Amino acid sequence: MIWLSDKIEFPPYELATEDGVIALGGDLSSERLIYAYSKGVFPWFNEGEPIVWYSPPERMVLFPQELKISKSMKQILKKGIFEITDNTAFKEVIFNCKNAERKDQDGTWITNDMEQAYINLHKIGVAKSIEVWQLDANNDKQLVGGLYGIDLGNGIFCGESMFSKASNMSKVAFIYLVNTCKYKLIDCQVYNDHLASLGAREIDRVDFLNFLKK
Repeated sequence: MIWLSDKIEFPPYELATEDGVIALGGDLSSERLIYAYSKGVFPWFNEGEPIVWYSPPERMVLFPQELKISKSMKQILKKGIFEITDNTAFKEVIFNCKNAERKDQDGTWITNDMEQAYINLHKIGVAKSIEVWQLDANNDKQLVGGLYGIDLGNGIFCGESMFSKASNMSKVAFIYLVNTCKYKLIDCQVYNDHLASLGAREIDRVDFLNFLKK
């Protein structure tokens, strides 16, 4: 396994393991993270572990024209019982993603260092969030769902995490991202049923890297 040095570079994807691990170590500087995403690489590790960098052989992506919205979801959207904002509460979104309870998971992969690294990216306009708000019993606006990720500036959005405090609110954020933000491709990284239900599918790593080059 290749350990990264201070030099900002990654080995070729052909050297990745079967699980997609391409390198270990390095840092979470804005420069390295931006370079990593431009090469189809992302960090994913737990607290107390070295930084693990991935370039999976199959990439979960959504082409906007393939978005699937169920009948029940269309009814929720039609009711309009929420407000959606774009990039107005990034710190709150990543905090909620970090602390959300997830089925079959102990804790979160969003470490304190990861949280700060993406806040730093947000400050320079690279990381962005979508927020979903609802009014509570006191008529105060509460954050009930959202997502965040990396905007590569080339029509590709690399989704990192999402959360819901009310049913389906992460889906509302995702649908808004796809329909309103006009990306050509949403990178969902690795397979999960939640995103598959919305139309995301796996493509070969080489095909994904070709999209990045375009």
